[in-house]
Amino acid sequence: MIKFGTGGFRAIIGEDFTRENLELIATALARMIRLEGVSAKPIIIGYDRRFLSKLASEWISCVFAAEGIPVHLIDYNAPTPLIMYEVKEKTSAYGIAITASHNPAEYNGVKIFTQGGRDATEAVTSRIEDEILKLALSDIHRIDFSKAIALGLIQKINPQNAYIDSILHLINKDAIKERGLKVLLDPMYGVSKTTLQTILMTCRCSVEVIHDRHDTLFGGRLPSPNSKTLVQLSQLVVQGGYDLGIATDGDADRIGLIDSSGTFIHPNDILVLLYYYLHQFKGWKGAVVRNIATTHCLDKMAESFGELCYEVPVGFKHISSKMEETNAIIGGESSGGLTVRGHIRGKDGVYAGALLTEMVSVIGKPLSETLNDIHQKYGSFIMSEFDYLMTQEHKEILTKLLFEKRNLPDFDLEIEKVSYRDGCKVYFKNGGWIICRFSGTEPLLRIFCEMDTQEESDRINRIFQAFLKF
Repeated sequence: MIKFGTGGFRAIIGEDFTRENLELIATALARMIRLEGVSAKPIIIGYDRRFLSKLASEWISCVFAAEGIPVHLIDYNAPTPLIMYEVKEKTSAYGIAITASHNPAEYNGVKIFTQGGRDATEAVTSRIEDEILKLALSDIHRIDFSKAIALGLIQKINPQNAYIDSILHLINKDAIKERGLKVLLDPMYGVSKTTLQTILMTCRCSVEVIHDRHDTLFGGRLPSPNSKTLVQLSQLVVQGGYDLGIATDGDADRIGLIDSSGTFIHPNDILVLLYYYLHQFKGWKGAVVRNIATTHCLDKMAESFGELCYEVPVGFKHISSKMEETNAIIGGESSGGLTVRGHIRGKDGVYAGALLTEMVSVIGKPLSETLNDIHQKYGSFIMSEFDYLMTQEHKEILTKLLFEKRNLPDFDLEIEKVSYRDGCKVYFKNGGWIICRFSGTEPLLRIFCEMDTQEESDRINRIFQAFLKF
């Protein structure tokens, strides 16, 4: 089965991530491209450092070439935001990244981008799924890769310098140069090293890098920047006297952050910090967009600015669409993905890292201190998270319990409202909330709870877990 979730098509290598399935996706999209009358525009294709990514990019390139769709292949390990940038710059109708982002090493996948360099909407991916159902393996046409290159049907391109220059144009280089920060970069065996290191060194930062070799097993850890996976980065930042530790996930669209004290800055707090900085220090005016499982501190901050905070379902396509609709300053999610007005319409860990480096340089104190100042003004917003790996049978049981019967536990708190827009989210009258939803990228049930103390957040989370019999 080929199904696109919130982060594209992701599957275990050798099970559903196979050459035949990738070629079916390419054939279906090629048919759509011809039907839409945009077959003269090149499709932009890139890949990350995962096992089979480079070869998979060649497989699908050969299908598009055989279907008469010109291919511009970024023929090196490219950050996903760089691929999105190139789709935007070339005004291409579509682009593809071969990546499973932050998923475990046994996964790989396909992300589809549309005009403007944005994540494909559910309507687009549903059309691809429908087209695939009409296909047989005999409908797949392909051409030899070397022959396609020789005939000019596939062109290898390198937009790295243009992408780097676009970010350098957006940040305050002089402010960063003046501070001369010492930065430790952890690409988590992914693809951000060259771009982010070049940007920071151009701004005269002293940059050292860890975990940068090509390792398709990601050093035996999940390539997702969180408090557990960044323990070593935190230790090394303190030991080496660094001003900042920056990590990016496998395809560099998400960011993790360690400040000079070794403190892990939660992605919720990264959004809060950047919205505060852009509005109060850079003078930008506008709303903020967050998904349904992201901190409500943004709501309170926006209200104090005389702005609005918009809540959307999980999936970055919803964030970018709402940002475009409202001209919001920034949009993001609690998993570390964010984007800023004026850049690409998708999440970018490289640009986020550069912008946070600018913020540290301008404000002149550790991020954790700035965050403390913010929380003194707006209050504490502490999140408790729980993930449960489930079988399809268990998912069906939970679906019936939560979304058909709509049963809820007794939280011992007054409930303001309950939303089933994307999962089951309970809003409490004290300002806290809890949400239970199925992951769109992995076979997981996820529970997020936000209260004003860790103890209360954990308590409410445990009540939901007990009710669901975990």
